[in-house]
Amino acid sequence: MSEMRAEVVLPTGSLREDLPFFTRTLGFRLDMIYPADNPAVAVLSGHGLRLRLDQDAPGAPGHLRLHAADPDSVAGGVRRLTSPGGTQVTVDELNPPLVLPATEHSFVVRRLADQAPWVIGRAGMQYRDLIPSRLGGAVIASHIRIPDGGPVPDMVHFHKVGFQLIFCYRGWVDVVYEDQGGPIRLAAGDCFIQPPEIRHRVLEASDGIEVIEIGVPAEHVTEIDHEMVLPTAYLHPEREWQGQRFVHNVARGAEWLPFRLPGYISRDTTIAANTKGVAGVQVVRKGQGNPAWARHDADILFGFVMEGAMTLEGEGKEPFRLAPGDAFVIPPGMRTRWADPSEDAEILEVALPGRFATETGG
Repeated sequence: MSEMRAEVVLPTGSLREDLPFFTRTLGFRLDMIYPADNPAVAVLSGHGLRLRLDQDAPGAPGHLRLHAADPDSVAGGVRRLTSPGGTQVTVDELNPPLVLPATEHSFVVRRLADQAPWVIGRAGMQYRDLIPSRLGGAVIASHIRIPDGGPVPDMVHFHKVGFQLIFCYRGWVDVVYEDQGGPIRLAAGDCFIQPPEIRHRVLEASDGIEVIEIGVPAEHVTEIDHEMVLPTAYLHPEREWQGQRFVHNVARGAEWLPFRLPGYISRDTTIAANTKGVAGVQVVRKGQGNPAWARHDADILFGFVMEGAMTLEGEGKEPFRLAPGDAFVIPPGMRTRWADPSEDAEILEVALPGRFATETGG
């Protein structure tokens, strides 16, 4: 392809007055100006952008956003400006802090049989929303599937999140992660914890692959990294990203221990330990003894029925017989009971924070 160069055209009502605004106030560099006797067009560059200020360009004034590591060092700290020629300018954080909305607690049951729509998301994957309210923006839980397997049209990317879980429900998927060596196969029952901003790329998936993805907060940014090549040349399994380590937890050979609720056993995915208590993830099965009424004090407690069935009873609620593909959220302080589990019942439980108290009986 021959050499190309792109410019953004900004109409200006006063090129003469706009030039010092763009060069001195905003820090752009003047590259071209013409005609010499009565300038009407000026081309400037800077901050990863090339601009053409044109007095004869049709249309309304444009809007320019500048993202700075220190916004107060730009334009005297003013965040919203208007150039003499009419361009609207917004100065913002280059890396704004992650905002975690307060959780709007509610009791949620989402059944697969309710025929919630599947929507097409990133890289052609199909998404089903498991918590429609998203608890006020605190969390998103998605049931994701790729009907036809094979290579996935993905790019190296990362997510600006507080917590993110990928749990393989059906099939398998190959993913490559920054500092973790070559491609890793995630099989049914296995899970990844993707620390904030770890670079990764989905490579290939089996036919009918299904995963459960949990993200905190619900709205978070995904950025493409055009520079990093995966796999990286080095292996750094102990690295932390914002205090969290990458986890690849394998279901095969896991140890099953008594669960926090009577009548059940569980296997710990080690995510609570590797996120320093940000979140905890358990896989739960029917055990010995009778289920009991209980309440918890976790901020978010999410469940997804993977196999079998159980009845979710809630104080003041009609009981729900839950089957594979059904999801639920139990708010803190609410008395519930996981009753009548089938012999093959298997439930994924995700809690934030990872360590919380459960009170049974009463």
